[in-house]
Amino acid sequence: MKPLEFLGSSLDDIRAMPASVRHELGMELMRVQSGGEPTDFKPMPAVGAGAYEIRVRDAAGAFRAIYVARFADAVYVLHAFQKKTPRTAKADLELAMRRYKLIGA
Repeated sequence: MKPLEFLGSSLDDIRAMPASVRHELGMELMRVQSGGEPTDFKPMPAVGAGAYEIRVRDAAGAFRAIYVARFADAVYVLHAFQKKTPRTAKADLELAMRRYKLIGA
């Protein structure tokens, strides 16, 4: 199982989410760590090669975690946030892109 590496504030951002969302994201990330795919995800090529977004919906809204699992050493969680508009905000994409560059991709 690959370790999880949280970049920037991503771990704190997940910790600030509702308990049910934290649980769901944790289960999905564990699935990725074990080499599987999340139940609801989509590729995020704008962020970088191999970046994906886990999608979780809750009574409190839509929540996302952007990660990269294509490297042998770890699964990198680039960004986690609550989605407030139909399209992912440009600021969220840019932050994920900046963090993607930090892992030397």
